[in-house]
Amino acid sequence: MGERQVAHEASASGHTGTVNGIAVLHLFGRVGAAFGTAAAMSCIDTATAAGDQVVTVAMLGHKADLGVMVLGTDPWRMRSVQTSMQEAGLELTGSYVSLAEVSEYAAGLPDEMKQARLYPQLPPAGKEAFCFYPMSKRRGDAHNWYALGFDERQELMLGHGRVGRMFHGRVLQLITGSTGIDDWEWGVTLFAERHADLKDCVYQMRFDEASARYADFGPFWTGMVGDPKAVLDHLARR
Repeated sequence: MGERQVAHEASASGHTGTVNGIAVLHLFGRVGAAFGTAAAMSCIDTATAAGDQVVTVAMLGHKADLGVMVLGTDPWRMRSVQTSMQEAGLELTGSYVSLAEVSEYAAGLPDEMKQARLYPQLPPAGKEAFCFYPMSKRRGDAHNWYALGFDERQELMLGHGRVGRMFHGRVLQLITGSTGIDDWEWGVTLFAERHADLKDCVYQMRFDEASARYADFGPFWTGMVGDPKAVLDHLARR
């Protein structure tokens, strides 16, 4: 389905709002000498046995040692993962709460693409480079995203999507909504084969008008995705 078709269907059907899917919890923390790798692994095994997805990341830089991304349908189970990881000795230094979504600007997407956004299967094979950052749309005096009409916002987002598709196959992107449930409006999680691919993608998309005029970005968290046991064992050697 082409971009004009998507835009036509959205315009014809009217603004229907964003559709929400699976919940997503990002946890980032420091691993000290008292960190229990066996307890942490047991926590992850329990979560995956219950049907949740858990992505583990060996973080780069001072912000955190370990990143744990949990995708699930039950917020109490996700809270249990957070509690268990803290009991295992993970000292949280950052977190983010959001929901997978199909944007109001993408109402005309094929069902297969909608399901992939609402219920993503992570982590993607062969893409261990990871970064996460939150963002919001600007409400400044000169540039206010929420003062624009729906059609203008949709046209800008279609242009934004065209830039993103330049990296199809190189970068997998998950956009999750967090308006009203965390400090920013969206969380952006990116996976790629190399961190250079992440850098190129974010750099190019900042020239797009939807970003250049209307986007504010939060802190970036960067690392390498790995099998949970391999990541925990690596951190245990630090």
